[in-house]
Amino acid sequence: MTKQEKTQVIEEIQTLLNEVNVLYIADTDGLNAQQTSDLRRACFKGEISMKVVKNTLLKKAMDNVEDKDFSELYNTLKGNTTILISEKANAPAKLIQTFRKKTAKPVLKSAWIDSATYIGDEQLDNLANLKSKEELVGEIIGLLQSPIKNVISSLKSGGNTIAGLVKTLSERE
Repeated sequence: MTKQEKTQVIEEIQTLLNEVNVLYIADTDGLNAQQTSDLRRACFKGEISMKVVKNTLLKKAMDNVEDKDFSELYNTLKGNTTILISEKANAPAKLIQTFRKKTAKPVLKSAWIDSATYIGDEQLDNLANLKSKEELVGEIIGLLQSPIKNVISSLKSGGNTIAGLVKTLSERE
C-alpha cells in the first residue's frame, strides 16, 4: 500500500469516526469465508457497518479526530481488528452474542459509546443490556403517564369543579 493510499484510508476512517457515537472493536480472526459472509450479512440486517482495518491506520485516524478521545482503546489495537459501527449502542453486542452461538468469534476487544470506554470481552453482556435511546424514552413516557392519568381521573371523578378538585386532593392527603 502506497503512502497516498494509506492517507486516503486514514481519512476515510477518520470521517467515519467523526460521525459515530457507537464504535465496537472486535477480533474476527479465524472465521472462514462462509462465517465472514454470514457475519457481514447479519451486520447489514442489523444496520451495523462492519470494516476490517489495519491497527496502525485506525490509531492514526483516531488521533486525528478532534472532539473524541479514543486513547483508552489503543491497547486493544493488536492482531486482527474489525470495527463495528451502529446507531444503537447495544446492537453490535447483541449481534456478537447471537453470532457466537455458532462459533467462538468474533471476540470483543473494546467498545466506545458516547465517550464511555468498555475494554474486554467480559463487557459483552453489559453492553448487550444497554438500553437504546428509544427504550429509555419509552420508559420515561410510561413513568410520566401514570401520575398524569391519576390527576385526570381525579379531575373527572370530582365533577370537573374546583370544589371537587379541592375535595379530591384533600382526600388524597
